[in-house]
Amino acid sequence: MPRLKIIATDKVFSEKKVLDNISLETADGELVVVLGPSGCGKSTLLRLIAGLEDPDEGEIWIGKRRVDTLPPQKRNVALVFQNYALYPHMTVEQNLAFPLKVAGEKRTVIRDRVLATAILIGLADRLRSRPAELSGGQRQRVALGRAIIRQPDLFLLDEPLSNLDAELRTRMRRELVELQRKLGTTTVYVTHDQTEALTMADRLVVIEDGKIRQVGTVEEIYNEPADLFVASFVGTPRINLIDGFISGGTIKPFNISTVFVPSDYDRRELIIGLRPEDIYLDGEGKYIGTVKSVEYLGDRTLLTINYVNTPLTMIATPHDYKSGDSLRFSINRSRTYLFNKDNGHAFLK
Repeated sequence: MPRLKIIATDKVFSEKKVLDNISLETADGELVVVLGPSGCGKSTLLRLIAGLEDPDEGEIWIGKRRVDTLPPQKRNVALVFQNYALYPHMTVEQNLAFPLKVAGEKRTVIRDRVLATAILIGLADRLRSRPAELSGGQRQRVALGRAIIRQPDLFLLDEPLSNLDAELRTRMRRELVELQRKLGTTTVYVTHDQTEALTMADRLVVIEDGKIRQVGTVEEIYNEPADLFVASFVGTPRINLIDGFISGGTIKPFNISTVFVPSDYDRRELIIGLRPEDIYLDGEGKYIGTVKSVEYLGDRTLLTINYVNTPLTMIATPHDYKSGDSLRFSINRSRTYLFNKDNGHAFLK
């Protein structure tokens, strides 16, 4: 399948730069997830690729074709929204067939492709049903089927699961990934939900304020965050960010080695990042904290402890912890992150 290539692309609305120098290239058949908070520009990016908006600067290529100068109907992309956009008076069969009828395909071609698509999305037995007779998950599958049936070069999915309940979202995530693997169509999936992003992506693109903060595999993004925003936005529970300072050749308050701090870093202060799973209770631990709050989550407990006037979130095995308890703990120093106090960039290990 053709790959997508975006080169130095900007978009401005009302003198505000919504997308700033976006450059991105996918691999053939890749599922790329664009993750970011509401209003960061991720849906605008999809609209630029689809041709619903024009870039102010830059180029967009699909395969060997430059498409940012083409109208939407000539780009051969399929855009699926979160609100399904099905025709309520049409059956599943008619909704699936509609794009092909508009394209002027022959009846026999339409019939065969509708049936093949219905089987693929698991709705061959609901072809006579109307959208109101379907569950939310089934309606979303019809919306996906209507995109699939066109056999596009590129799928664009704009938060397609956000209207579903939690259990159905989980199931639909798996179904979407399996479907994308079967089709092998290059896909760009936009979401603000990091669980969706982490469980679905071949590669992850993290955006904030219209700028790409980091691109990488899920493991790279989680284990090697490029800056404070990426570190704090990806991961549940959120990473602990602690104001630290260099004194006597170590970083306080944990006495961490300064080996990863560049010699030309002329500030005494920096920020320490510790993920909750990298702080653990240890009877022989060198640190002592006081329990502030306890959240029981079934197979684990989320503790907030106070250490030298700094709250730290950690994950522990279930136990009868109480506010005010004094606990010894250790940290995984090999997974401690250090960030520049001025610009938030990570000091790479």
